[in-house]
Amino acid sequence: MKLKIIPSESGKSADKAYALFFVKQSVQFSKVLTDAGSAQVETVLKGIKDGPFEDLELLEIDGDTTLFVDAAKERGLSSLDHLRMAAYRLAGRAMKKQISCVSLFLADAVDEQFKAILHGLYYANYKFDAYKSKQKENFAVTYEIVAGEHGASFKKIAEEVAVEQKAVTLAKNLINTCAADLYPAEFVERAKTIVKYTPGLSIKIRDMKQLEKEGFMGHVTVGKGSTRPPFMVTLDYKPAKYTSKDHLVIVGKGLTFDTGGLCLKPAKSMPEMISDMSGAATALAAIQAIATLKLPIRVSAVCCLAENAIGNQSVLPGDIFKAKNGKTVMVDNTDAEGRLVLSDGLAEAGEIGATHIVDLATLTGAMVRALGYAVAGFFSNNDDLALKVINCGEACCEKFWSMPLEEEYADALKDKFADLKNTGSDAGAISAALFLQEFVPEDTAWAHLDIAGTAFVDKKWKYTEYGATGFGVQTLIELAREMSAAE
Repeated sequence: MKLKIIPSESGKSADKAYALFFVKQSVQFSKVLTDAGSAQVETVLKGIKDGPFEDLELLEIDGDTTLFVDAAKERGLSSLDHLRMAAYRLAGRAMKKQISCVSLFLADAVDEQFKAILHGLYYANYKFDAYKSKQKENFAVTYEIVAGEHGASFKKIAEEVAVEQKAVTLAKNLINTCAADLYPAEFVERAKTIVKYTPGLSIKIRDMKQLEKEGFMGHVTVGKGSTRPPFMVTLDYKPAKYTSKDHLVIVGKGLTFDTGGLCLKPAKSMPEMISDMSGAATALAAIQAIATLKLPIRVSAVCCLAENAIGNQSVLPGDIFKAKNGKTVMVDNTDAEGRLVLSDGLAEAGEIGATHIVDLATLTGAMVRALGYAVAGFFSNNDDLALKVINCGEACCEKFWSMPLEEEYADALKDKFADLKNTGSDAGAISAALFLQEFVPEDTAWAHLDIAGTAFVDKKWKYTEYGATGFGVQTLIELAREMSAAE
């Protein structure tokens, strides 16, 4: 995909098509509106309503090849997400038809609309074919953006979107990679490479021996059954100039594969467990983008990496360990392992001085049953942070729903021998969040994002054909941007 931002049309060409976006029976960002009169507008609108004009149909208008794009086709989406989807479908059709250049008249669009369209174009260019015996490059389409007076702002937005989409692609590629090729030590190597080529990032790596020595026993407990040992990776971004006194720490669950341990998962659920490291992949991708964008706020990312496998050292149901904060935990269910490694990540966030913590995890099937694949549920102990998560998600076309930290369910986490057990008896997603809350440092704003339903899909959803969605990456970047601008 190539992008050209120009102030006015560059002239007709035989291999160029014009894209006209239609939103709720009106023409927007259109040559028809700017160059023709109301009579032609009425003709076009009548053609959409009564035919023969159809979504993505190639037509000839005044000698120009024109693509009509219905930007209100899907149900339940925001106006910005409609534009993303319209651009995504437009790009797919342009590649399929091998149209060399598509001209988009966006002189009347506002910045947010241009950004949404650009994200959609990028999404259409993603594919994961690393394991295909035959690989084929996407047909390269040049998108000519007629920006009018918005040239300077559009160029800045284009630079930012390129960084954000690079991060989304990183997360998706990591998540889609099979577990035989992406295990904890390999994830560490990927993180080290990113730090090497991203100015402003530093890294601290703890292996099994260091984790045990420092008391990060959640990782040790979960990972000791595998021949591929656990790691905890802490990445730190310190900008040259700060506009915010806040320190945002992103904690990501990184189970590179989850068999369920001795509480074995059903066979049908196994293949998608390559995605159980989506939280860590999202955290790594987000901090890479935040550092590249040079946002003026300190941000850290803690990737909690382990493989939950079955071996002669596997944790046994009923085993008890002491967590980093001193509380003892009985492992009631070995398939509730994500919250155990996250307990270490939350403790690490406190030790490095977090003022705000956001953790992401494909944590519970209960959240999938509650909200499905289109909405992520989240929990927070801070109303201001909760509102920021929702608003930043909306700006990035990612839906979040605030869930209650219902204390009435907390007693079910008490154990007869230990301080806590890792599963409750009721409300699985809430019980998991209440367990995590036990390890959140005092006086720290915290949000737990359960992305079990949204991180990986087994059927087409919006701009994902199958597999990893990259959900959460853009929201985290926007959160850092919002927090840095709030001071």
